[in-house]
Amino acid sequence: MESLLVSACLLGAACKYNGGHNALPPDALEALRRRYRLIPVCPELAGGLPVPREPSERRGARVVSRDGRDVTAQFQRGAEIAARLAERFGAKKALLKANSPSCGSGQVYDGSFSGILTQGDGISAAYLKCKNVEIFTVYFELFQI
Repeated sequence: MESLLVSACLLGAACKYNGGHNALPPDALEALRRRYRLIPVCPELAGGLPVPREPSERRGARVVSRDGRDVTAQFQRGAEIAARLAERFGAKKALLKANSPSCGSGQVYDGSFSGILTQGDGISAAYLKCKNVEIFTVYFELFQI
């Protein structure tokens, strides 16, 4: 069975910055489980950030928390761990949380903490793409992967 790296919050893990999750609907999750071996990862936790934590956003090459701390190193460490998991389990695809400073693909919040999206990738999504992992981010892409 093919492996699929999945943002842990999409699987219901309470690992978001606020302690919540972004769980997929049960029918979508079941469809994924029938087709893939799901490999959960939360790069932010893997990189050493706690739950709960201040929200963070991309500012160019850096990631900054709302209280002004530079958390780029933790995000980079989490990206490296996510890539190692993908390699270890042979995952050529990943289903990641949209818009996240870690997992967003194609667009992320702009660093102003005002809800504005800008073109770009989260740290982990960008790193996984460099490792030739195909990234998916939204519900309607589930059945294309």
